[in-house]
Amino acid sequence: MLITGGKVLLPNKDEPALLDIRSKNGKIVEIGESIQGDDEVIDADGCIVLPGAIDAHTHFDDPGYTHREDFYHGSSASAAGGITTIIDMPCTSIPPVTDLENFQNKLEHIKKKSIVDYGLFGGVSADSFDEHFPHNMTELAPYILGFKTYFTSGMKAFPRLTHWQFEQVLKQAIELRVPVLVHSEDFDYIDSATRWAKQMGNEPYHYYLSRPEITEILAVQNIVDILDNVMQTIHFPDDFKPVHIVHITTGNAVERITDKPITCESCPHYLAFDLEDFKKIGSPLKVTPVIKSPGNREKLWKYIIDGKIDFVASDHAPASYQEKHTGSIWTDYSGIPGTGTLLPFIFSEGYLSGRISLRRLVEIVSEMPAKRYGIYDRKGSIQLGKDADLVIIDPNAKWKVIGNNFLSKGKITPFEGMEFGGRIVKTILRGKVIYDYQNGIEIPAVFRNLITRD
Repeated sequence: MLITGGKVLLPNKDEPALLDIRSKNGKIVEIGESIQGDDEVIDADGCIVLPGAIDAHTHFDDPGYTHREDFYHGSSASAAGGITTIIDMPCTSIPPVTDLENFQNKLEHIKKKSIVDYGLFGGVSADSFDEHFPHNMTELAPYILGFKTYFTSGMKAFPRLTHWQFEQVLKQAIELRVPVLVHSEDFDYIDSATRWAKQMGNEPYHYYLSRPEITEILAVQNIVDILDNVMQTIHFPDDFKPVHIVHITTGNAVERITDKPITCESCPHYLAFDLEDFKKIGSPLKVTPVIKSPGNREKLWKYIIDGKIDFVASDHAPASYQEKHTGSIWTDYSGIPGTGTLLPFIFSEGYLSGRISLRRLVEIVSEMPAKRYGIYDRKGSIQLGKDADLVIIDPNAKWKVIGNNFLSKGKITPFEGMEFGGRIVKTILRGKVIYDYQNGIEIPAVFRNLITRD
């Protein structure tokens, strides 16, 4: 395949250059001007060519909760949004991926469904924390990209860890050189506040009161203190950061991990909306952690710009109409479809709006998640020898978000009706077009890869 006429952003470059890209056997083999040959040609005239995006936080619910989402529909939505690799969470599968047998069960269910390449996280919950958990973690480590844990969990099948349990998991993960991901909300605060807030009412504001900013700040501070304690006795290389905080929502929490061996991610919905929007939109914007009060999203943007937030992921977690509209904010499902709007939102509201450079955009949607999870040797940038994972974007086109057009099973989005600048024209996985704006999903004869650490 030969892509011609597009403006290509190469690593460590601030501006794209008019270059051609040739791929062969799924790899990038030539980058230059006016490349000649008899390859299949894709004309990218007027478009920007970027490395395929990586969504490092999805819940594709397969197997077990496939009435909400499955790997085919979820990964189709990813491809339509310019994403060529996803990393799926262990907790919204039945059984959850807490040991090698459960991992193999999940892999058997999904390996022929995905439209994009995929990696998997393992995890440790209170249910799986027993005398076998170090062995289970050791067996899983070669196949997964991180271990997911919760300080607060609403899932009966994946209950939270206590602080002591988390410390033991962290010690084992450091020995294995695999990062621990943490859902960071303080259980004690939420447990008490929820009982009080439910008595106060049934509006989005009351749900916010059950888990406001302080719940994240307390949890993050506890993570920092536990890690500091572990580091007194266990040493690891300076380039290994053992903890990753998922879907961070408050600037004050980000400040507490600065200069610590901890990374973090945020999500488009925390960059787009605040509590006043949640009050208006209601359940279509109900997520956990909750949307926060005004002022936080501006801080999050600032920390994305200066690199204190490492990357952005979707936390894609859709649900059926009935689960999203139960009649109570307390029982309405918490989660939204997001993998298909991740890159379009950042391109439109980050790059085109002037908040971030194109170089920083590529860092937060491709390069940094690839580096964090040990797959940068294959993914995350346009370089010779790497997978030919590319997205072609028309920066001059505009389009309106319509949930019913999503390829995901989830159709209920808080971005409904918003206009984004920049249209995904084609998504290319290892040298094959998997999504075309005019033709939709294309399924070439290419196996999707399970991605593991280098």
